[in-house]
Amino acid sequence: MLVDRWLIERFHFTLKSGCKIEDLPLQHHDRLLKSLATYSIGHSSHSEAEQITPQPNINMIIDSSNSEGNSEGQYTIDGPKAKGLRRMFRIFHLILQPTKYMESSVQRYGSMFQIGSEGASPLVYVGEPEVVKEIFALDGDQVVTGQGNGVLETMVGKHSILLLDGDPHRQQRKLLMPPFHGEQLRAYAHLICDITRQISAQWQPGQTIVARPPIQNLTLGVILQAVFGVPSGERLSRLQQLMSTLLDSFAYPISASFLFFPALQKDLGEWSPWGKFIRLREEVRSLIYAEIRDRRQQLERSAIEQDEKLGEKLGEKTDILTLLLQARDEDGGAMSDAELHDEIVTLLLAGHETTASAIVWMLYWIHYLPEVQQKLRAELDALGPDPDPMAIAQLPYLTAVCQEALRIYPITPTTFIRRLREPMTLAGYRFKAGTALMPATYIIHQRPDLYPEPKQFRPERFLERQFAPHEFLPFGGGHRYCIGSALAMMELKLSIATLLADFELALLHSRPLLPARRGLTMAPPAAMKLRIKARKTNKA
Repeated sequence: MLVDRWLIERFHFTLKSGCKIEDLPLQHHDRLLKSLATYSIGHSSHSEAEQITPQPNINMIIDSSNSEGNSEGQYTIDGPKAKGLRRMFRIFHLILQPTKYMESSVQRYGSMFQIGSEGASPLVYVGEPEVVKEIFALDGDQVVTGQGNGVLETMVGKHSILLLDGDPHRQQRKLLMPPFHGEQLRAYAHLICDITRQISAQWQPGQTIVARPPIQNLTLGVILQAVFGVPSGERLSRLQQLMSTLLDSFAYPISASFLFFPALQKDLGEWSPWGKFIRLREEVRSLIYAEIRDRRQQLERSAIEQDEKLGEKLGEKTDILTLLLQARDEDGGAMSDAELHDEIVTLLLAGHETTASAIVWMLYWIHYLPEVQQKLRAELDALGPDPDPMAIAQLPYLTAVCQEALRIYPITPTTFIRRLREPMTLAGYRFKAGTALMPATYIIHQRPDLYPEPKQFRPERFLERQFAPHEFLPFGGGHRYCIGSALAMMELKLSIATLLADFELALLHSRPLLPARRGLTMAPPAAMKLRIKARKTNKA
Protein backbone atom coordinates (compact mmCIF):
# COMPACT_ATOMS: atom_id res chain seq x y z
CA MET A 1 0.00 0.00 0.00
CA LEU A 2 1.33 3.45 -0.93
CA VAL A 3 1.56 6.11 1.75
CA ASP A 4 -1.15 8.77 1.39
CA ARG A 5 1.29 11.66 1.62
CA TRP A 6 -1.35 14.37 1.19
CA LEU A 7 -3.25 13.01 4.19
CA ILE A 8 -0.12 12.70 6.35
CA GLU A 9 0.86 16.27 5.48
CA ARG A 10 -2.60 17.46 6.43
CA PHE A 11 -2.33 15.46 9.65
CA HIS A 12 0.94 17.19 10.58
CA PHE A 13 -0.47 20.60 9.60
CA THR A 14 -3.48 19.97 11.84
CA LEU A 15 -1.20 19.27 14.82
CA LYS A 16 1.20 22.16 14.16
CA SER A 17 -1.66 24.63 13.87
CA GLY A 18 -2.88 23.72 17.34
CA CYS A 19 -5.93 21.77 16.20
CA LYS A 20 -6.93 18.36 17.53
CA ILE A 21 -6.74 15.07 15.67
CA GLU A 22 -10.51 14.76 15.76
CA ASP A 23 -10.74 17.95 13.70
CA LEU A 24 -9.85 15.84 10.66
CA PRO A 25 -12.99 14.66 8.83
CA LEU A 26 -14.05 11.25 10.10
CA GLN A 27 -14.04 9.79 6.59
CA HIS A 28 -10.23 10.21 6.55
CA HIS A 29 -9.56 8.27 9.79
CA ASP A 30 -9.23 4.80 8.22
CA ARG A 31 -6.97 6.05 5.43
CA LEU A 32 -4.82 8.00 7.86
CA LEU A 33 -4.32 5.03 10.18
CA LYS A 34 -3.19 2.84 7.31
CA SER A 35 -0.87 5.51 5.93
CA LEU A 36 0.66 6.25 9.35
CA ALA A 37 1.37 2.56 9.92
CA THR A 38 2.89 2.15 6.45
CA TYR A 39 4.93 5.30 7.04
CA SER A 40 6.10 3.97 10.41
CA ILE A 41 7.27 0.72 8.83
CA GLY A 42 9.17 2.58 6.14
CA HIS A 43 10.93 4.74 8.73
CA SER A 44 11.91 1.95 11.07
CA SER A 45 14.89 -0.33 11.19
CA HIS A 46 14.19 -4.04 10.79
CA SER A 47 14.06 -4.49 14.55
CA GLU A 48 11.75 -1.52 14.95
CA ALA A 49 9.43 -2.81 12.25
CA GLU A 50 9.08 -6.05 14.17
CA GLN A 51 7.93 -4.03 17.17
CA ILE A 52 5.00 -2.70 15.18
CA THR A 53 3.12 -5.89 16.00
CA PRO A 54 1.23 -5.23 19.24
CA GLN A 55 2.38 -7.16 22.28
CA PRO A 56 0.03 -9.71 23.84
CA ASN A 57 -2.33 -7.83 26.14
CA ILE A 58 -5.87 -7.15 27.16
CA ASN A 59 -7.37 -6.43 23.74
CA MET A 60 -4.83 -5.87 21.00
CA ILE A 61 -3.46 -9.15 19.65
CA ILE A 62 -4.09 -9.93 16.04
CA ASP A 63 -3.05 -12.19 13.32
CA SER A 64 -1.85 -15.00 11.73
CA SER A 65 -0.85 -18.52 11.82
CA ASN A 66 -1.72 -22.01 11.05
CA SER A 67 -3.58 -23.42 14.02
CA GLU A 68 -3.28 -27.12 14.04
CA GLY A 69 -2.93 -27.82 17.72
CA ASN A 70 -0.04 -29.64 19.32
CA SER A 71 2.23 -32.25 17.78
CA GLU A 72 0.09 -35.04 19.17
CA GLY A 73 -2.95 -33.79 17.26
CA GLN A 74 -5.10 -33.74 20.39
CA TYR A 75 -6.92 -30.55 19.47
CA THR A 76 -7.44 -28.36 16.43
CA ILE A 77 -8.08 -24.61 16.60
CA ASP A 78 -8.09 -22.65 13.36
CA GLY A 79 -7.25 -18.99 12.86
CA PRO A 80 -6.26 -16.25 10.39
CA LYS A 81 -3.17 -16.80 8.27
CA ALA A 82 -2.57 -13.43 6.60
CA LYS A 83 0.99 -12.11 6.31
CA GLY A 84 2.71 -8.89 5.34
CA LEU A 85 0.43 -5.97 4.51
CA ARG A 86 -2.63 -8.17 4.85
CA ARG A 87 -1.53 -8.76 8.40
CA MET A 88 -1.27 -5.01 8.92
CA PHE A 89 -4.80 -4.55 7.59
CA ARG A 90 -5.98 -7.02 10.22
CA ILE A 91 -4.31 -4.88 12.86
CA PHE A 92 -6.13 -1.81 11.51
CA HIS A 93 -9.38 -3.75 11.67
CA LEU A 94 -8.76 -4.59 15.31
CA ILE A 95 -7.73 -1.05 16.25
CA LEU A 96 -10.72 0.52 14.52
CA GLN A 97 -13.38 -2.12 15.10
CA PRO A 98 -12.33 -4.90 17.50
CA THR A 99 -15.90 -6.09 18.04
CA LYS A 100 -16.46 -6.50 14.29
CA TYR A 101 -13.08 -8.23 14.03
CA MET A 102 -14.12 -10.77 16.66
CA GLU A 103 -17.52 -11.30 15.05
CA SER A 104 -16.02 -11.97 11.62
CA SER A 105 -13.41 -14.32 13.13
CA VAL A 106 -16.08 -16.28 15.01
CA GLN A 107 -18.12 -16.64 11.82
CA ARG A 108 -15.08 -17.98 9.99
CA TYR A 109 -13.24 -20.03 12.63
CA GLY A 110 -15.65 -20.62 15.50
CA SER A 111 -15.80 -19.34 19.07
CA MET A 112 -12.14 -20.25 19.67
CA PHE A 113 -9.49 -19.15 17.21
CA GLN A 114 -5.72 -19.05 17.30
CA ILE A 115 -3.27 -16.38 16.17
CA GLY A 116 0.50 -15.97 16.17
CA SER A 117 3.45 -16.32 13.83
CA GLU A 118 4.85 -19.67 12.78
CA GLY A 119 7.11 -21.21 15.38
CA ALA A 120 5.89 -18.88 18.12
CA SER A 121 3.71 -19.84 21.04
CA PRO A 122 0.10 -19.37 19.95
CA LEU A 123 -2.47 -17.01 21.39
CA VAL A 124 -6.03 -18.27 21.55
CA TYR A 125 -9.18 -16.16 21.76
CA VAL A 126 -11.44 -18.22 24.01
CA GLY A 127 -15.17 -17.82 23.50
CA GLU A 128 -16.16 -21.19 24.97
CA PRO A 129 -17.58 -20.70 28.50
CA GLU A 130 -16.48 -24.11 29.80
CA VAL A 131 -12.89 -23.44 28.77
CA VAL A 132 -13.05 -19.99 30.37
CA LYS A 133 -14.35 -21.60 33.56
CA GLU A 134 -11.21 -23.71 33.82
CA ILE A 135 -8.95 -20.78 32.87
CA PHE A 136 -10.41 -18.74 35.73
CA ALA A 137 -9.64 -21.61 38.12
CA LEU A 138 -5.90 -21.36 37.35
CA ASP A 139 -3.76 -19.44 39.84
CA GLY A 140 -0.62 -17.37 39.54
CA ASP A 141 1.60 -20.44 39.93
CA GLN A 142 0.15 -21.99 36.78
CA VAL A 143 -0.05 -18.97 34.47
CA VAL A 144 1.76 -15.71 33.74
CA THR A 145 -0.45 -12.67 33.19
CA GLY A 146 1.30 -9.44 34.11
CA GLN A 147 4.19 -9.90 31.70
CA GLY A 148 1.72 -9.98 28.82
CA ASN A 149 0.54 -6.45 29.56
CA GLY A 150 3.72 -4.67 28.51
CA VAL A 151 1.85 -2.14 26.37
CA LEU A 152 0.34 -0.74 29.58
CA GLU A 153 3.75 0.13 31.05
CA THR A 154 3.82 3.41 29.14
CA MET A 155 0.67 4.45 30.96
CA VAL A 156 1.01 2.93 34.44
CA GLY A 157 4.70 2.12 35.03
CA LYS A 158 6.52 -1.17 35.54
CA HIS A 159 5.53 -1.57 39.21
CA SER A 160 1.78 -1.57 38.51
CA ILE A 161 -0.27 -4.48 39.82
CA LEU A 162 -1.38 -5.00 36.20
CA LEU A 163 2.18 -6.01 35.30
CA LEU A 164 2.90 -8.17 38.36
CA ASP A 165 2.69 -11.95 38.71
CA GLY A 166 3.04 -14.53 41.47
CA ASP A 167 3.71 -13.45 45.05
CA PRO A 168 4.23 -9.74 44.24
CA HIS A 169 0.81 -9.66 42.59
CA ARG A 170 -0.86 -11.47 45.50
CA GLN A 171 0.72 -9.11 48.04
CA GLN A 172 -0.30 -5.96 46.17
CA ARG A 173 -3.81 -7.26 45.61
CA LYS A 174 -4.18 -7.98 49.33
CA LEU A 175 -3.10 -4.42 50.14
CA LEU A 176 -5.40 -2.77 47.62
CA MET A 177 -8.63 -4.66 48.27
CA PRO A 178 -9.85 -3.28 51.67
CA PRO A 179 -10.74 0.25 50.48
CA PHE A 180 -13.10 -1.20 47.87
CA HIS A 181 -15.19 -3.39 50.16
CA GLY A 182 -17.30 -3.38 53.33
CA GLU A 183 -17.83 -0.24 55.37
CA GLN A 184 -15.41 1.76 53.26
CA LEU A 185 -17.45 1.01 50.15
CA ARG A 186 -20.65 2.14 51.86
CA ALA A 187 -18.93 5.39 52.82
CA TYR A 188 -18.58 6.22 49.11
CA ALA A 189 -22.35 6.03 48.49
CA HIS A 190 -23.20 9.57 49.56
CA LEU A 191 -20.01 10.84 47.93
CA ILE A 192 -21.16 9.47 44.55
CA CYS A 193 -24.55 11.18 44.87
CA ASP A 194 -22.96 14.45 45.97
CA ILE A 195 -20.43 14.56 43.12
CA THR A 196 -23.16 13.66 40.61
CA ARG A 197 -25.12 16.72 41.74
CA GLN A 198 -21.98 18.87 41.63
CA ILE A 199 -21.16 17.99 38.02
CA SER A 200 -24.78 18.60 36.94
CA ALA A 201 -25.44 21.71 39.04
CA GLN A 202 -25.18 24.10 36.07
CA TRP A 203 -27.31 22.08 33.65
CA GLN A 204 -30.35 24.06 32.48
CA PRO A 205 -33.43 23.15 30.42
CA GLY A 206 -32.77 23.55 26.71
CA GLN A 207 -29.04 23.07 27.12
CA THR A 208 -27.13 20.49 25.07
CA ILE A 209 -24.11 18.77 26.64
CA VAL A 210 -21.49 16.27 25.50
CA ALA A 211 -22.11 13.34 27.83
CA ARG A 212 -18.55 12.14 28.42
CA PRO A 213 -16.75 15.08 30.17
CA PRO A 214 -19.05 15.53 33.20
CA ILE A 215 -19.37 11.79 33.75
CA GLN A 216 -15.60 11.40 33.61
CA ASN A 217 -15.26 14.19 36.18
CA LEU A 218 -17.69 12.26 38.38
CA THR A 219 -15.82 8.95 38.33
CA LEU A 220 -12.42 10.63 38.60
CA GLY A 221 -13.62 12.61 41.63
CA VAL A 222 -14.73 9.40 43.36
CA ILE A 223 -11.45 7.55 42.79
CA LEU A 224 -9.39 10.60 43.84
CA GLN A 225 -11.29 10.60 47.12
CA ALA A 226 -10.66 6.86 47.55
CA VAL A 227 -6.94 7.17 46.80
CA PHE A 228 -6.06 10.39 48.60
CA GLY A 229 -8.82 10.72 51.17
CA VAL A 230 -9.27 14.47 50.72
CA PRO A 231 -12.10 16.05 48.72
CA SER A 232 -10.26 19.07 47.31
CA GLY A 233 -7.04 21.04 47.13
CA GLU A 234 -5.04 22.88 44.50
CA ARG A 235 -2.81 19.90 43.77
CA LEU A 236 -5.66 17.41 43.41
CA SER A 237 -7.69 19.83 41.30
CA ARG A 238 -4.75 20.17 38.92
CA LEU A 239 -4.27 16.39 38.95
CA GLN A 240 -7.92 15.85 38.03
CA GLN A 241 -7.63 18.29 35.14
CA LEU A 242 -4.44 16.67 33.85
CA MET A 243 -5.80 13.13 34.10
CA SER A 244 -8.84 14.07 32.03
CA THR A 245 -6.66 15.72 29.39
CA LEU A 246 -4.27 12.77 29.37
CA LEU A 247 -7.04 10.25 28.73
CA ASP A 248 -8.69 12.45 26.13
CA SER A 249 -5.41 12.28 24.20
CA PHE A 250 -6.42 8.77 23.14
CA ALA A 251 -10.16 9.36 22.76
CA TYR A 252 -10.23 8.70 19.01
CA PRO A 253 -9.05 5.73 16.92
CA ILE A 254 -6.32 7.78 15.22
CA SER A 255 -4.85 9.07 18.48
CA ALA A 256 -5.22 5.64 20.10
CA SER A 257 -3.11 4.14 17.30
CA PHE A 258 0.00 5.68 18.88
CA LEU A 259 -0.37 3.19 21.75
CA PHE A 260 -0.31 0.28 19.30
CA PHE A 261 2.63 1.22 17.08
CA PRO A 262 5.92 1.85 18.93
CA ALA A 263 7.47 3.34 15.79
CA LEU A 264 4.96 6.21 16.05
CA GLN A 265 5.93 6.97 19.64
CA LYS A 266 8.26 9.82 18.78
CA ASP A 267 8.57 12.99 20.84
CA LEU A 268 8.59 15.61 18.07
CA GLY A 269 7.81 18.46 20.41
CA GLU A 270 4.84 19.55 22.46
CA TRP A 271 2.66 19.90 19.33
CA SER A 272 3.05 16.22 18.42
CA PRO A 273 0.63 13.61 19.83
CA TRP A 274 3.30 11.59 21.60
CA GLY A 275 5.17 14.68 22.76
CA LYS A 276 1.97 16.05 24.25
CA PHE A 277 1.32 12.75 26.02
CA ILE A 278 4.86 12.60 27.46
CA ARG A 279 4.58 16.12 28.88
CA LEU A 280 1.19 15.47 30.41
CA ARG A 281 2.41 12.22 31.92
CA GLU A 282 5.45 13.91 33.47
CA GLU A 283 3.34 16.64 35.03
CA VAL A 284 0.98 14.03 36.49
CA ARG A 285 4.00 12.15 37.78
CA SER A 286 5.44 15.19 39.53
CA LEU A 287 2.13 15.94 41.28
CA ILE A 288 1.75 12.37 42.53
CA TYR A 289 5.35 12.21 43.75
CA ALA A 290 4.81 15.49 45.60
CA GLU A 291 1.72 14.09 47.33
CA ILE A 292 3.58 10.89 48.26
CA ARG A 293 6.48 12.91 49.68
CA ASP A 294 4.22 15.16 51.76
CA ARG A 295 2.14 12.27 53.10
CA ARG A 296 5.24 10.24 53.97
CA GLN A 297 6.73 13.20 55.84
CA GLN A 298 3.52 13.58 57.83
CA LEU A 299 3.68 9.96 58.91
CA GLU A 300 7.37 10.22 59.81
CA ARG A 301 6.83 13.39 61.88
CA SER A 302 3.99 11.71 63.68
CA ALA A 303 6.20 8.75 64.63
CA ILE A 304 9.16 10.88 65.69
CA GLU A 305 7.25 13.45 67.73
CA GLN A 306 4.86 10.84 69.13
CA ASP A 307 2.09 13.34 68.70
CA GLU A 308 -0.88 11.34 69.94
CA LYS A 309 -3.43 13.56 68.28
CA LEU A 310 -1.72 13.57 64.89
CA GLY A 311 -0.85 9.92 65.22
CA GLU A 312 -4.43 9.03 65.95
CA LYS A 313 -5.64 11.12 63.02
CA LEU A 314 -3.28 9.56 60.50
CA GLY A 315 -3.71 6.11 61.96
CA GLU A 316 -7.47 6.32 61.40
CA LYS A 317 -7.15 7.39 57.77
CA THR A 318 -8.30 4.67 55.42
CA ASP A 319 -7.42 6.21 52.08
CA ILE A 320 -5.38 4.01 49.78
CA LEU A 321 -2.23 6.15 49.81
CA THR A 322 -1.98 6.08 53.62
CA LEU A 323 -2.61 2.34 53.72
CA LEU A 324 0.10 1.71 51.15
CA LEU A 325 2.57 4.00 52.94
CA GLN A 326 2.03 2.07 56.16
CA ALA A 327 2.18 -1.37 54.54
CA ARG A 328 5.21 -3.60 55.09
CA ASP A 329 6.29 -6.75 53.32
CA GLU A 330 7.34 -9.97 55.06
CA ASP A 331 10.83 -8.56 55.61
CA GLY A 332 9.52 -5.31 57.07
CA GLY A 333 10.29 -3.26 53.99
CA ALA A 334 8.12 -0.38 52.81
CA MET A 335 7.06 0.39 49.24
CA SER A 336 9.34 2.72 47.33
CA ASP A 337 8.07 6.02 45.93
CA ALA A 338 8.24 4.53 42.42
CA GLU A 339 6.10 1.55 43.47
CA LEU A 340 3.60 3.83 45.17
CA HIS A 341 3.42 6.11 42.14
CA ASP A 342 2.74 3.26 39.72
CA GLU A 343 -0.03 1.77 41.85
CA ILE A 344 -1.70 5.16 42.29
CA VAL A 345 -1.61 5.87 38.56
CA THR A 346 -3.07 2.42 37.91
CA LEU A 347 -5.95 3.05 40.30
CA LEU A 348 -6.63 6.52 38.92
CA LEU A 349 -6.72 5.25 35.34
CA ALA A 350 -8.43 1.90 35.81
CA GLY A 351 -10.63 3.24 38.60
CA HIS A 352 -12.54 5.77 36.57
CA GLU A 353 -12.02 5.56 32.80
CA THR A 354 -13.90 2.31 32.27
CA THR A 355 -16.63 3.25 34.78
CA ALA A 356 -17.24 6.54 32.97
CA SER A 357 -17.70 4.67 29.68
CA ALA A 358 -20.21 2.31 31.28
CA ILE A 359 -22.26 5.18 32.76
CA VAL A 360 -22.41 6.93 29.37
CA TRP A 361 -23.60 3.68 27.79
CA MET A 362 -26.34 3.45 30.42
CA LEU A 363 -27.45 7.01 29.69
CA TYR A 364 -27.63 6.07 26.03
CA TRP A 365 -29.69 2.90 26.45
CA ILE A 366 -32.07 4.39 29.03
CA HIS A 367 -32.90 7.29 26.71
CA TYR A 368 -32.81 5.31 23.48
CA LEU A 369 -35.36 2.77 24.73
CA PRO A 370 -38.38 4.49 26.36
CA GLU A 371 -39.67 1.26 27.89
CA VAL A 372 -36.41 0.78 29.81
CA GLN A 373 -36.56 4.31 31.21
CA GLN A 374 -40.22 3.88 32.15
CA LYS A 375 -39.57 0.68 34.13
CA LEU A 376 -36.50 2.17 35.78
CA ARG A 377 -38.26 5.35 36.88
CA ALA A 378 -41.14 3.32 38.29
CA GLU A 379 -38.75 1.22 40.36
CA LEU A 380 -36.91 4.30 41.65
CA ASP A 381 -40.13 6.19 42.43
CA ALA A 382 -41.35 3.26 44.55
CA LEU A 383 -38.58 4.04 47.06
CA GLY A 384 -40.16 7.41 47.84
CA PRO A 385 -38.35 10.72 48.39
CA ASP A 386 -34.80 10.80 49.72
CA PRO A 387 -34.13 7.07 49.39
CA ASP A 388 -31.16 5.49 51.14
CA PRO A 389 -28.33 5.08 48.58
CA MET A 390 -27.81 1.52 49.73
CA ALA A 391 -31.49 0.77 49.03
CA ILE A 392 -31.02 2.14 45.51
CA ALA A 393 -28.02 -0.12 45.06
CA GLN A 394 -30.19 -3.17 45.80
CA LEU A 395 -32.88 -2.47 43.18
CA PRO A 396 -33.22 -5.50 40.88
CA TYR A 397 -34.20 -3.78 37.61
CA LEU A 398 -31.54 -1.06 38.02
CA THR A 399 -28.99 -3.81 38.62
CA ALA A 400 -30.19 -5.64 35.52
CA VAL A 401 -29.87 -2.48 33.40
CA CYS A 402 -26.27 -2.09 34.60
CA GLN A 403 -25.50 -5.73 33.81
CA GLU A 404 -27.05 -5.58 30.35
CA ALA A 405 -25.09 -2.41 29.51
CA LEU A 406 -21.89 -4.22 30.50
CA ARG A 407 -22.91 -7.31 28.55
CA ILE A 408 -23.88 -5.92 25.18
CA TYR A 409 -20.78 -3.73 24.76
CA PRO A 410 -18.16 -4.64 27.40
CA ILE A 411 -15.65 -1.84 27.90
CA THR A 412 -12.75 -4.28 27.52
CA PRO A 413 -13.72 -6.87 24.87
CA THR A 414 -11.29 -9.44 26.31
CA THR A 415 -9.83 -10.18 29.72
CA PHE A 416 -6.11 -10.31 30.53
CA ILE A 417 -4.27 -13.17 28.88
CA ARG A 418 -3.04 -16.19 30.79
CA ARG A 419 0.20 -17.68 29.45
CA LEU A 420 0.54 -21.30 30.54
CA ARG A 421 3.67 -22.19 32.50
CA GLU A 422 3.27 -25.86 31.61
CA PRO A 423 1.24 -28.08 29.26
CA MET A 424 -2.31 -28.72 30.41
CA THR A 425 -5.73 -29.87 29.31
CA LEU A 426 -8.70 -27.56 29.80
CA ALA A 427 -12.25 -28.70 29.04
CA GLY A 428 -10.93 -31.31 26.63
CA TYR A 429 -8.49 -29.01 24.81
CA ARG A 430 -4.81 -29.77 25.25
CA PHE A 431 -2.45 -26.77 25.19
CA LYS A 432 1.32 -26.69 25.19
CA ALA A 433 3.41 -24.63 27.61
CA GLY A 434 3.68 -21.02 26.55
CA THR A 435 0.23 -20.86 24.98
CA ALA A 436 -1.49 -17.57 25.75
CA LEU A 437 -5.20 -17.94 26.50
CA MET A 438 -7.39 -14.86 26.30
CA PRO A 439 -11.02 -15.18 27.45
CA ALA A 440 -13.02 -13.17 24.91
CA THR A 441 -15.65 -11.30 26.88
CA TYR A 442 -17.40 -9.87 23.85
CA ILE A 443 -17.64 -13.24 22.08
CA ILE A 444 -19.15 -14.93 25.15
CA HIS A 445 -21.55 -12.04 25.78
CA GLN A 446 -22.81 -12.36 22.18
CA ARG A 447 -23.47 -16.11 22.26
CA PRO A 448 -27.13 -16.73 21.36
CA ASP A 449 -27.15 -19.99 23.35
CA LEU A 450 -26.47 -17.95 26.49
CA TYR A 451 -28.13 -14.68 25.53
CA PRO A 452 -30.98 -15.15 23.01
CA GLU A 453 -31.12 -12.23 20.57
CA PRO A 454 -27.77 -10.97 21.87
CA LYS A 455 -27.92 -7.72 19.85
CA GLN A 456 -31.08 -6.66 21.68
CA PHE A 457 -30.77 -4.61 24.88
CA ARG A 458 -33.02 -6.56 27.24
CA PRO A 459 -32.28 -6.18 31.00
CA GLU A 460 -34.97 -8.75 31.82
CA ARG A 461 -32.59 -11.56 30.86
CA PHE A 462 -30.69 -10.91 34.12
CA LEU A 463 -33.93 -11.18 36.11
CA GLU A 464 -34.86 -14.46 34.46
CA ARG A 465 -31.68 -16.35 35.28
CA GLN A 466 -28.36 -15.99 37.07
CA PHE A 467 -25.27 -16.22 34.90
CA ALA A 468 -22.09 -17.94 36.05
CA PRO A 469 -18.78 -16.04 36.31
CA HIS A 470 -17.57 -17.70 33.09
CA GLU A 471 -20.74 -16.64 31.26
CA PHE A 472 -20.89 -12.98 32.34
CA LEU A 473 -17.41 -11.51 32.79
CA PRO A 474 -17.27 -7.72 32.37
CA PHE A 475 -14.77 -7.50 35.24
CA GLY A 476 -12.60 -10.44 34.23
CA GLY A 477 -12.32 -13.43 36.51
CA GLY A 478 -10.20 -15.71 38.65
CA HIS A 479 -7.19 -14.30 40.48
CA ARG A 480 -7.24 -11.22 38.18
CA TYR A 481 -10.85 -10.26 38.90
CA CYS A 482 -11.22 -6.48 39.10
CA ILE A 483 -10.81 -5.34 42.72
CA GLY A 484 -12.91 -2.23 42.04
CA SER A 485 -15.94 -4.01 40.57
CA ALA A 486 -18.21 -3.35 43.57
CA LEU A 487 -17.34 0.36 43.58
CA ALA A 488 -17.91 0.55 39.82
CA MET A 489 -21.37 -1.05 40.10
CA MET A 490 -22.28 1.33 42.91
CA GLU A 491 -21.19 4.31 40.79
CA LEU A 492 -23.28 3.10 37.86
CA LYS A 493 -26.40 2.70 39.96
CA LEU A 494 -26.21 5.82 42.13
CA SER A 495 -25.11 8.23 39.41
CA ILE A 496 -27.92 7.10 37.08
CA ALA A 497 -30.50 7.16 39.89
CA THR A 498 -29.42 10.67 40.93
CA LEU A 499 -29.56 12.05 37.37
CA LEU A 500 -32.99 10.52 36.75
CA ALA A 501 -34.24 11.98 40.02
CA ASP A 502 -33.02 15.48 39.12
CA PHE A 503 -33.53 15.71 35.35
CA GLU A 504 -35.48 14.73 32.29
CA LEU A 505 -32.92 14.09 29.57
CA ALA A 506 -33.00 13.07 25.92
CA LEU A 507 -30.51 12.02 23.30
CA LEU A 508 -29.76 14.84 20.89
CA HIS A 509 -29.76 12.24 18.12
CA SER A 510 -31.75 9.10 18.88
CA ARG A 511 -30.03 6.58 16.62
CA PRO A 512 -28.12 3.31 16.95
CA LEU A 513 -24.59 3.69 18.29
CA LEU A 514 -21.66 1.31 18.07
CA PRO A 515 -18.63 1.22 20.38
CA ALA A 516 -15.56 3.20 19.32
CA ARG A 517 -11.90 2.78 20.18
CA ARG A 518 -10.84 4.85 23.21
CA GLY A 519 -7.24 4.11 24.13
CA LEU A 520 -7.02 0.42 25.00
CA THR A 521 -10.77 0.15 25.68
CA MET A 522 -14.06 0.50 23.82
CA ALA A 523 -16.51 3.28 24.67
CA PRO A 524 -19.53 5.15 23.35
CA PRO A 525 -18.63 7.65 20.62
CA ALA A 526 -16.89 10.62 22.22
CA ALA A 527 -19.30 13.13 20.67
CA MET A 528 -22.50 11.60 22.08
CA LYS A 529 -24.73 14.44 23.30
CA LEU A 530 -27.68 14.82 25.66
CA ARG A 531 -30.36 17.50 25.74
CA ILE A 532 -31.63 18.78 29.08
CA LYS A 533 -35.43 18.69 28.78
CA ALA A 534 -36.38 19.67 32.33
CA ARG A 535 -34.90 20.06 35.77
CA LYS A 536 -36.87 18.54 38.61
CA THR A 537 -37.28 19.98 42.06
CA ASN A 538 -34.35 18.80 44.14
CA LYS A 539 -35.66 16.37 46.72
CA ALA A 540 -32.48 16.45 48.77
